Amino acid sequence: MTHKRPINADSPATAPGAEKEEARPRTPIPVALKAIAGLAVLGVAFLLAAILGGSGQGSSQGGSPPSNDREAGSSAESTPGAPSNNTTRIEGEDAASIGASVALAVYPSRTPAQRPGAVTLVGETWQDAVASAVLMAAPIRAPLLLADAGGPLPPGDQALAMLQPKGITLEKAGNRSRDGGQAYAIGPVATPALDSKRTGDTVGAAQAAEIEALRDSLFRGAPRHVVVAPEDNAAFAMPAAAWAARSGDPVLYARADKLPAPTAAALRAHPKVPVYVLGPTSAISPAVMREIAGIVKRVKRVSGKTPAENAVALARYADGSFGWNVNDPGHGFVIVRAGAPLNAALAAPLSASGTWGPLLLTENAEKLPKATREYLLDVKPGYTTDPTRAFYNHVWIIGGEDEIDANQQAEINQLAELTKVGGQR
Repeated sequence: MTHKRPINADSPATAPGAEKEEARPRTPIPVALKAIAGLAVLGVAFLLAAILGGSGQGSSQGGSPPSNDREAGSSAESTPGAPSNNTTRIEGEDAASIGASVALAVYPSRTPAQRPGAVTLVGETWQDAVASAVLMAAPIRAPLLLADAGGPLPPGDQALAMLQPKGITLEKAGNRSRDGGQAYAIGPVATPALDSKRTGDTVGAAQAAEIEALRDSLFRGAPRHVVVAPEDNAAFAMPAAAWAARSGDPVLYARADKLPAPTAAALRAHPKVPVYVLGPTSAISPAVMREIAGIVKRVKRVSGKTPAENAVALARYADGSFGWNVNDPGHGFVIVRAGAPLNAALAAPLSASGTWGPLLLTENAEKLPKATREYLLDVKPGYTTDPTRAFYNHVWIIGGEDEIDANQQAEINQLAELTKVGGQR
């Protein structure tokens, strides 16, 4: 049931509310270097912007490119990058810029302790990028950068020079250790001067199965669950990236009416592991569900009719240890345009760090979908007497104003705002 008022009352000064992160005013991460040249001393957000000024051409997102049209004098055009107190925008000229910004937001890399153990370098095929998000889960925690046969794409090459991955040491049985590497090359991409492990030069379902095998090797065993997402419907597959990064559950792919052979083989390797199919019957048919059920002991569907409803369904879902189960205030959220699956994959580290939270979708630049708006209203935080003891929501907005404009950001900010509940005291 959707609540039409804020949820949440005051939390105590100590546990259980003590582990909840309190919101602080945040500013969006600008793109142009000139916009932050005089402010570099203020911290890592401006460090991110410094590497984004020289980014190249836009990356393919697997959907129609968003329109850049603006009416003269519109509020969105007159207030670009406007800060808001409950949202942080990460924008860039292309997906590679988004990935570089996210990686440095999660790993500021000003000291060795702030650097990642490894990075994941992946090409611009969205299916491969979404499946690669699982390598952001513990114990690997590798952020994603876009790359090709020449290495990381600008400005990811500059970000990699700052991240300087330390290398990962993995424990084996008997307290023996093994080298986990500094980088994971997904498909035909180069890893400059790094101790790397790589998958084969495949794409889509075949590459996802290889990533799942790499994940099993690095994580020392089978996953707790497997997500099967639509291979040919990016908008319904996008939320899987955030959950994979959060949980370590791998993402495999199915077509609308066919279970690819690599996916079937990967499922046969773990017949006792529960499978969750993400997306409606139009994206993955009941016949495919039955085929999966013939391989594994338990399979369930998590779905919504639209991409926005589908993302909300996964955000709300809980089945034992599977699912975000985010049905109350005090969480982080990541919002991406439905036509930008690469952005969803590259933003996945934000769902596995900081204010940890699910991916939500908006379907055009100007207006928040009804399903997303009602969900954010349902989990809107409130207090009765003392706002400093309340829970807070925070939303990462991924992409520029051609994807999610300033008016929509303002609406999201209002939905995330802490609100007084009840009469005066």
